[in-house]
Amino acid sequence: MRTQALGVRAEGQAALLDVELPELTEGRVRVESLFSGVSAGTELTFLKGTNPDLHASWDAELGVFRPDRPAAAYPVEKLGYMEVGRVVESRAPHVAEGGLVAMTYGHRAAHVADPATERMVALPEELDPVLGVFAAHMGPICANGLLHAAAEATRGDVRRLGDGVEGLLVIVVGAGTVGLLTALLALEHGAAEVGIVDRTPERLEAARALGVWAIDEREGPPWQAVKERFRHAAGQRGADVVFQCRGQDAALAEALRCLRPQATVIDLAFYPAGAPELRLGEEFHHNGLAVRCAQIGRVPRGLAHVWDRERLSRETIALLRARGDAIREHVITDVVPFAEGAALLHDVAARRRHVIQAVLAF
Repeated sequence: MRTQALGVRAEGQAALLDVELPELTEGRVRVESLFSGVSAGTELTFLKGTNPDLHASWDAELGVFRPDRPAAAYPVEKLGYMEVGRVVESRAPHVAEGGLVAMTYGHRAAHVADPATERMVALPEELDPVLGVFAAHMGPICANGLLHAAAEATRGDVRRLGDGVEGLLVIVVGAGTVGLLTALLALEHGAAEVGIVDRTPERLEAARALGVWAIDEREGPPWQAVKERFRHAAGQRGADVVFQCRGQDAALAEALRCLRPQATVIDLAFYPAGAPELRLGEEFHHNGLAVRCAQIGRVPRGLAHVWDRERLSRETIALLRARGDAIREHVITDVVPFAEGAALLHDVAARRRHVIQAVLAF
């Protein structure tokens, strides 16, 4: 059996590809796609040829990228990790036919899955299914950021996801999907105030509509606005925690400037070009700051037995239940037919079209 997938045929060439599906053997299920969220930042690196996997591979044992063995090559048949589908056939004893699930199999019309090795997040039937694109991976990325902030604040004794933001002054750098969802999670978990830094008018407007203090970079240095507003005591100005959600080294530098002394940046960003402009001899050094990478493949050390990916998905679904209408209105900006997916990627890459969260509909 074959199906169509949105992929990259060669550098600069997004296209619909004809791909083979595995056989529906015992223990497997077949899912037909309803929606697939576009992770533009990651997917465009494959389109532009800048993704590290095209030039190196991750050595899990040594914990380094190996430039002598690329992990991916063209054609790239799997793009994306934000899928919602319905189980139409099941040969797995614990998976019922008809269920709505969130998965991470990429932009394709159908998928044959092995529930023993692939995550299948069951979605509530009353949830708008388009919101389910966040449940398996994108939402847990953001929830994992809060979890890392909680681990920093409690020295690892995390009881609730909000332990690192409740009652605190929070800044988020970058008002894309990750930044907006992270800001909403911080609000939902009791932050005293949340500000978000960006320069794009549409994203700033979305932040305001979601109840977040929008800090426009075009109006002046964000750190100055933050430190004028967030004053704790003499010599103690700035945010209690900053979530860095933009893959640019200048954004990380700005995140450090926004912090109060001896505070931490929780970094959720991916830097395909590295960080040549990051200056660690300035605020990072003089204010005794810290940067903690909240990479989705890892929860804080010692917490994996209680804070696994399934729990982060449950936290995401709780946010979608609480604020789903606002997320649907202000975060999901574009829903386009699957057949137009390649054109969408080319338009976004060429900056002919601006999206916050685009979703492909099948």
